Parts: sequence; structure tokens; C-alpha cells
Amino acid sequence: MDLARHDDDRDLLLRARGGGAQAFGDFYRRHCDEVLAFLGRRVAEPEVAADLMAETFASLLVVVFDAERDIPERPIAWLFLTARNKLIDSVRRGRVESAVREQLALEPLILDDPDIGLIEVLSRDDRLTQRMTALLTPDELHAVTAHVVDGRGYDAIASELNCSTAVVRKRVSRGLGTLRASIRRPA
Repeated sequence: MDLARHDDDRDLLLRARGGGAQAFGDFYRRHCDEVLAFLGRRVAEPEVAADLMAETFASLLVVVFDAERDIPERPIAWLFLTARNKLIDSVRRGRVESAVREQLALEPLILDDPDIGLIEVLSRDDRLTQRMTALLTPDELHAVTAHVVDGRGYDAIASELNCSTAVVRKRVSRGLGTLRASIRRPA
């Protein structure tokens, strides 16, 4: 991840502290799949991964809205460290702690079959990610990941990359074409 994105992450959290609840939602949407994949690779049950992810983001929410605490300089690093610590604590206790979510009066996550399926896909070994990294240019990889994996629209990606929507569409198209061709022939 580039430094500009790190700065943008911190800016989102600073805006959230200033009353911009949407900014925290944007940060969450940007990183929830990454955190879920990280945790899902380390636990057997998708429900446990989802609970750990919820507790991780709830912990960040406490930091963001506690004016006495500093917002982390590198929020994504803080997020993964917290996710790791939540995982370690849950292994020690034999359960996922829910104190922070309860403190914030957040409802527990209820997962349905599509949610569980998504967590399982995200949790699989990262051979697809390795293949994508090896086959695609950095621009194609970013566009495919943002559009296909993160589900973001072409306009939002174009705005982030400071290019036209047509350029983003072309990168996604080329990237997917390369991946389709690699699937047809063994790696």
C-alpha cells in the first residue's frame, strides 16, 4: 500500500472524529475484506473470523471517538496488529471477547450462507493473489482488485487514481483477460 493511501486512511479517521460518521464507514469498507481474509486464514470457523473482525473495528471506533487518544499514524498497521491481538486473546480464552462491541451497544453479527461463503473465499490460501501479482501490471492489479474484489465502481476508482473511467475500464478488462488466459493454460 502506498504512503498516500496511508495518509488518506488517517484523514478518514480524523474526519470521523470530527463528526463525519461516513468517513469511518469508508475506512471500514476499504479494509474490512482485508482484515476478514487475514483472520479467516487463521481460524477454522467463518463466524469466529467475522466476530474477531467486528471486535477489531469496534476497538478502532473507540480510539477514533476518544479525544484523549491519538489516532494511529498508520491506521492499517494498527488495525492488523489489533486483529492479531484479538485473535491471540480469543485463542487464550477459548472464545471471542465482545466487551468493546457491548460497550458500544453494537449488535452481534448474524451471518447467512452467502456471508459465510464470502469469508471462506477470502480465507483461502493466497495463490490467486500471488498469480494476479505475477501476471498483472501494478495498474491492472489495482484496478481489478478495486473493481472485482472490493466491488468499487469505475468512477470511484478513476477518481482515486486521477484518471478517466475509460482507462480504469480498460485496465480491468486487460487484467481479467490476462487472468482468463492464464486459467486456460496451467501456471
